[in-house]
Amino acid sequence: MNNKLTETNISPLAQIHHAAKIGENVYIGAFTFIDEDVVIGDNCWIAPNVTIFSGARIGKNCRIFSNAVIAAIPQDLKFAGEYTTVEIGDFTTIREGVTVNRATSYAWKTVVGSHCLLMANAHVAHDCVVGNHVILANGVNLAGHVIIDDYAILEGVVAVQQFVKIGQHSFIAGGSLVRKDVPPYVKAAREPLSYIGINKIGLERRGFDAKTIQIIQKIYKKLFVRKGIWKDAIDKVALEFADYEVQKEILDFIFQSQKGIIKGFQAAKISKNGMI
Repeated sequence: MNNKLTETNISPLAQIHHAAKIGENVYIGAFTFIDEDVVIGDNCWIAPNVTIFSGARIGKNCRIFSNAVIAAIPQDLKFAGEYTTVEIGDFTTIREGVTVNRATSYAWKTVVGSHCLLMANAHVAHDCVVGNHVILANGVNLAGHVIIDDYAILEGVVAVQQFVKIGQHSFIAGGSLVRKDVPPYVKAAREPLSYIGINKIGLERRGFDAKTIQIIQKIYKKLFVRKGIWKDAIDKVALEFADYEVQKEILDFIFQSQKGIIKGFQAAKISKNGMI
């Protein structure tokens, strides 16, 4: 990585601080602003009219489109000017109008992983951790401290409340309001947000074998498509599927949840009506 900017790749109308560290073969378009203490990896493509503030750490082979703003200070009244960062992994695409804010002293860094796609006008707030291969569709809004595990997909205009965690390989339908944790491998939709099945198509696309998918389906059937006490369902899953790694992943997620887990649709509907 060096600071040599070639006329071939860097527009003379871009404003780049002399202390920014720019990798090899990086394209930067006209009217883009890059502040000091920014690191940009090799082979990145940065469109015109992008703003990248101090504290940004951008990996290799990333694409950032017009009007994106990376590493602006957090929208948090508790922020007191502490030095924090935004870290973006390799091969991630950030489309038009996306904003990714710096962290607060809570976590010191906001993270977006590798091979992610953040579509137009998505927002990633302070102290979020977005895993690898995650897709945030148009208009997705993550409040502060949200954690999204690998391969999760959030469709358009999903809003996620602060401190919520979304498990790996999950799928959340467009327009959803996410107030509770979403466990791994599931599809979630409706209002209030509810379990509507496992993400079978996504799992097949990512190479999960039929037996594992069947086990995941059976586990969630016992947890969500049932009558009875939640604790009893968990005990049955712990006993009957003890030999399967996915069981451990699912139960660990549930046991570690701080916000509580989404419900099956019928249970969520009854709860909303004040009956339980």
